[in-house]
Amino acid sequence: MKKGLLYFFAFIFICFLLPAMLTNTNKKNKEIKTATEETHEETNEQEEPKIEYNYDKYGKIILLHKKTGAIEEIPIDEYLINVVSAEMPATYEVEALKAQAIVARTYTIYKANEKKHENADICDDSTCCQAWISKEDRLAKWEESTRESNWKKITDCVNETKGKIVTYGNQPINAFFHSNSGGITETAVNVWGGGNYPYLQAVETSGEEGYTQYSSEVVLTREELLNKIKQKYQDIAINFDDNEEIKIIEHTESGRVKTVKFGNHEISGVEVRSLIGLKSTNFEIIKEGEKIKFSVKGYGHGVGMSQTGADAMAKQGNNCEDIIKHFYTGVEIKDVNTLE
Repeated sequence: MKKGLLYFFAFIFICFLLPAMLTNTNKKNKEIKTATEETHEETNEQEEPKIEYNYDKYGKIILLHKKTGAIEEIPIDEYLINVVSAEMPATYEVEALKAQAIVARTYTIYKANEKKHENADICDDSTCCQAWISKEDRLAKWEESTRESNWKKITDCVNETKGKIVTYGNQPINAFFHSNSGGITETAVNVWGGGNYPYLQAVETSGEEGYTQYSSEVVLTREELLNKIKQKYQDIAINFDDNEEIKIIEHTESGRVKTVKFGNHEISGVEVRSLIGLKSTNFEIIKEGEKIKFSVKGYGHGVGMSQTGADAMAKQGNNCEDIIKHFYTGVEIKDVNTLE
């Protein structure tokens, strides 16, 4: 009798309970697997895509460190991270920083083709080529709390624009840029003379007024003014009591000063900027008793992209390509590997 009951319960367990238990276990395993897969998928979605780009040419550049004379070969985008961090504040909008990265890459390639330096493609002197700063020095200049986030922000902007350059006629442009245009940029011919670049025309820029670079002034005594001009013109003579002895004679199309009369000399606005130490050639001359005030708008030569203008445009919702095509007339943004 007892054996019969045992057989009966064994039969029930094998036929009904065991399959149910196995089915439930498989179901739980599937649920765990599905949950794991979903979690993995979510993790993948959150991961930033790794951008791979192989340069056919220009993948590495030869950089001349002007102060030491040292020369090093460096991957172009690694070099550009240091350039952008030197040339534009990390607090600027992402699209402005991306525009700066594309413009700096273009300028680098243009200089490499120009062969300005005998043993290098470009140098780290901003008065000759474009600024560059080491990572160590750049981080030291930032507040400790923002160092890593600033460096990552700039690195991402360079990496996300890999290979992109500004072209005109399928060639890299001479991509000049400056700090603040004072409301309108300048043509290259009015700054450096020579031939004009069709893509470097005067264009208006809005939103720059809120930046510290927008306005400045220099106030000099009569003697100080004479001494500054004497650096170049030893025979300068000015009758300060005659209003006709100091005046602006001509402006450029963008409203900058083209020629100024100082006593017995007529001097270009570009030269006046250099002699007096003005931030741009967009200035007025105001006599205040025994002193002469130069009231200045903008910062830099005014040619090409205004950096504060780029940031202002980004704040207005424009992307990096919109910004570049505003400041450079008739250009295209292309992959450098498509160039011949």
